[in-house]
Amino acid sequence: PAGVYFRLALGGITGHGDFARDAGVLLRPEDCIPVAVAVIRVFLEHGDRTDRKKARLKYLLDRWGHERVLAEVEACLPERLRRLAREACEPRRPWGKLGHVGFHPQRQPGLSYVGVVLPVGRLRAEQLRGIAALAERLGSGTVRLTVWQNLIVSDLPDDRIEEAKAALEALGLAWSATSIRGGLVACTGSTGCRYSATDTKAHALALAEHLESRLALDQPINIHLTGCPHSCAQHHVADIGLLGVGLEVKGELVQGYHVLVGGGAGAEQALGREVVRDVPATELSALLERLLRGYLDRRREGETFHDFAARHTAEELRALCAPVAAGVSAS
Repeated sequence: PAGVYFRLALGGITGHGDFARDAGVLLRPEDCIPVAVAVIRVFLEHGDRTDRKKARLKYLLDRWGHERVLAEVEACLPERLRRLAREACEPRRPWGKLGHVGFHPQRQPGLSYVGVVLPVGRLRAEQLRGIAALAERLGSGTVRLTVWQNLIVSDLPDDRIEEAKAALEALGLAWSATSIRGGLVACTGSTGCRYSATDTKAHALALAEHLESRLALDQPINIHLTGCPHSCAQHHVADIGLLGVGLEVKGELVQGYHVLVGGGAGAEQALGREVVRDVPATELSALLERLLRGYLDRRREGETFHDFAARHTAEELRALCAPVAAGVSAS
């Protein structure tokens, strides 16, 4: 019957350069949790959990193939999975990279939700308590998390939006963002993770301040900083992905990044291409400013950064990153 369903996708692990594949399965909302549990049970019983590097569902799928995995999943369920090709479903509506930021009307008349911008996902305890109090006082008490490290507070009466804006500002939080800061994502970084080579959150904030003071982007852009190859911030699927590394400069160990360009998810699905390696963190802001200025100067009318990157080679993008005075590409 017609309605809203979920599609099952399996095997995504972008840190290893692989996207999830559509399994050809259609799920009713009430099916999602039982099917997810069945998938996990099959992995726990048959996946290789003796090798930390191979303890992923992806490797069981590579070894068995999707059909065998789905057959084992079905054996854990009371009924067979509903099969339907993706092409038989209506295409998804276009989505905006910053679509959740700010105030937006809900389907329910007279209500709105607000996407609250957090500084690279950081919240103080008093700010979190303040958001909870705001949600209970003005809304339905509901707070949602987003993949962009921000929050959504829903069910706000339209005649109390100004009150909500004032409450957020009093907490030191924003309800609007530039095209740069709205899509800025950073992993925990070296301040909270022993695997990270860099202080990703501090570098992300410094990068945003630098770029916002020098550029005006009219198209949203996603910049993701991750401190190690585990890719918790999913740098492979960002417009600009930054992978933290340790560098030796003049005999001193410093923090730096490899720069990947042109990644994307959803309709823009692509893995970013590495264009520059071993950039000291102190030089990163200037390098990305040159890259984005090159985009603004050379783009076609209305062209997104993702589309701009897709029609240029890695060598051409590398040339945009190089200092003009140097006359040579960065390496």
